[in-house]
Amino acid sequence: MCQRVLDGHRIGLGEALCLYHEADLTSLGALAHEVRLRLHPQPLVTYVVDRNINYTNVCLSGCKFCAFFRAPGQDGGYVLDKETLRQKIQETLDLGGTQILLQGGLHPDLDLSFYEEMLRFMKTEFPGLHIHGFSPPEIVHFSEISGLSIVKVLERLIAAGLDSIPGGGAEILVDRVREQLSPRKCSAQAWLEVMETAHRLGLKTTATMMFGHIETIEERLTHILRIRDLQDRTGGFTAFIPWPFQPRNTAIDVLPASGAEYLRTLAISRILLDNIPNIQASWVTQGPKIAQVALYFGANDFGSTMIEENVVAATGVSHRLSVEEIRRFIEEAGFEARQRLMDYTLVES
Repeated sequence: MCQRVLDGHRIGLGEALCLYHEADLTSLGALAHEVRLRLHPQPLVTYVVDRNINYTNVCLSGCKFCAFFRAPGQDGGYVLDKETLRQKIQETLDLGGTQILLQGGLHPDLDLSFYEEMLRFMKTEFPGLHIHGFSPPEIVHFSEISGLSIVKVLERLIAAGLDSIPGGGAEILVDRVREQLSPRKCSAQAWLEVMETAHRLGLKTTATMMFGHIETIEERLTHILRIRDLQDRTGGFTAFIPWPFQPRNTAIDVLPASGAEYLRTLAISRILLDNIPNIQASWVTQGPKIAQVALYFGANDFGSTMIEENVVAATGVSHRLSVEEIRRFIEEAGFEARQRLMDYTLVES
């Protein structure tokens, strides 16, 4: 099976399950690293300087895994005003940032025009800013509150200034899992439909997987293969980001995934996703040391500087790294650190 991967052959679900369960960790990592070197032979590891702005924490989804949201009418709910938004963006640009990751809760009282106006404001105030915004569950929510199709919602958001879409809200793309974790959030098929539509309209997107809660290993691998199948049709995913669920302050009582489980999942992601060029390490959840090891388990990207991050921090996990620290961790692992844009174009030094 390992030789089949080394020879450039694809493996399916059954073979992936055997590899996940039977390969020792170091051998699996070495195999993933070989696949990574096939795609990226140069000793470069990229990172992006951006900020995650959560425009609201009010959400009607009620996901069991989320420690960040506030239910409609609950104390602590907010919607960012334009002046706060302006200040956050300016601070990001002053720190060398190139984009904003814009995400929020499924707010029941904000209509589509609110989001269009927010995008236009951001583009008017900061014309060169790249807006990487609105995960598929948000797009489905906008469709439901507006009565418009997914394609019409996306067309209007693109016209207002949306540049690309993050892969949030994927969790595990199996409805058995989604119905237990987040029964009021969009289905797996709806998530995939948003991404396929976005790709057809020319938007690049990322894909994520939040694992280590109630899913089986087979469901975890099914998620990865559904991403692979969509990428075969559209080629619109720039990167895949698997990250382990953080259970503190949530309604799910499980132990967090170990570093070994994270690395095993990362490696199998790199092996299976032969058509997605980039795999991102998750220092935000795992810390920088495991992220360094991840660079030898299939990852070629160190992710974002995360000038601001609220969702994972709400679980009590809070790792913070400056640009200088990210570059140092990459270089200590034996690679050259290079800043990139969302589409993985390198920023000139």
